[in-house]
Amino acid sequence: MSLSEPVRSQAPHLVIRSQRIDGVSAQLMDHLPTEGGLAWVRRGDGHVGWGVAARLDVAGSNRFRDAVSWWQELVGAAVVRDEVGVPGSGLVCFGSFGFTDDDPGELVVPEVIVGRRGGTTWVTTISPASSLAAPPELVIHQPDPVHDVAFADGARSGTDWSSIVADAIERITSGELDKVVLARDLIAIAEQPIDLRWPLRRLAAAYPNCWTFSVDGLIGATPELLVRREKGLITSRVLAGTIRRTGDDAHDLALAASLARSSKDLEEHEFAVRSVADALKPHCKSMNVPETPFVLHLPNVMHLASDVAGVAANGASALGLAAALHPSAAVCGTPTDVARDLIGEIEGMKRGRFSGPVGWMDAAGDGEWCIALRCGQADPDDPRRMRIFAGAGIVAGSDPVAELAETNAKLVPMRDALGD
Repeated sequence: MSLSEPVRSQAPHLVIRSQRIDGVSAQLMDHLPTEGGLAWVRRGDGHVGWGVAARLDVAGSNRFRDAVSWWQELVGAAVVRDEVGVPGSGLVCFGSFGFTDDDPGELVVPEVIVGRRGGTTWVTTISPASSLAAPPELVIHQPDPVHDVAFADGARSGTDWSSIVADAIERITSGELDKVVLARDLIAIAEQPIDLRWPLRRLAAAYPNCWTFSVDGLIGATPELLVRREKGLITSRVLAGTIRRTGDDAHDLALAASLARSSKDLEEHEFAVRSVADALKPHCKSMNVPETPFVLHLPNVMHLASDVAGVAANGASALGLAAALHPSAAVCGTPTDVARDLIGEIEGMKRGRFSGPVGWMDAAGDGEWCIALRCGQADPDDPRRMRIFAGAGIVAGSDPVAELAETNAKLVPMRDALGD
């Protein structure tokens, strides 16, 4: 091994047991402890976990390959007693990855997982091979409310960011690229340490159709499914093209119709769908790529959306498929390499794990990976602070003022979740 190669920790030998249980709170997140909780919840179903039975931290150009290899090694050495037998029972990891190769990511196997799917609820315990943990007594924990939160500009002010958008539009118009996604951040500062369970609960309640997640201080409620792999079926939900809701139902219906006809938004959406379909094609025997998008209605915004589906042609895991898809045009641009270089040149901030894959995977390689959007990253050095993020797709027909307004709309979920 050369000195430049990363050192990958050896996967431990683990014993896993999943069994059905009763008496679990209707809200899975009620069971999360004060610190270190992991969550993946949508419409009340999903998983929450705590403790660390195994962990892998990765970065660099081989980060996805290293993570897949480590997971396969861990699965191969594990002893699993799964009395539930549904996707998500047995051995499961949670994970998140940075937008760029230089941004660190991780896979985490908790010591305890509480899961729910289709009316079935279970608990999974994971322990070293030398011991067999008993199922824990589940208790309900109440989070501390977050009060007195102030928001400040992050890497750039709104005015500066709009100037960057104008620069990007000029480059697109000149033919350098077709689309680029530019992001901005705000800093949330509370008077007291932020109990992450508070905004998590509020996000899950306000955005039940989104995937509410918590992995290593990254929390959010994302509407965009990067990829799901389940029993040979691969699906991906592509979102690109956005308009802010007004709260007036009749007006919003008219706005939805205008979004569905918008040549600028349809162009942006086409780039995103094409990038996903092209990335998944080598892994599918057959695919269904919708010809036209539908309008996805969320409480704060509406998106053009397309659900791409395919039948798996090989053994690529959910994480392997996520690696093939990332970064899609929905979070980077077209052509990918040119857009990524432009982001590095003009965006002016480190995204970290914002707009990277976040999700979970089981021992069979099935799982769900979303794009980390509508999210915030807790500051590891100051528990009172959090960075929250939003981005917008820029094409030739974009307007800097409108794009800034779009990012403000996309910041609403995290701002509201952190507010009183």
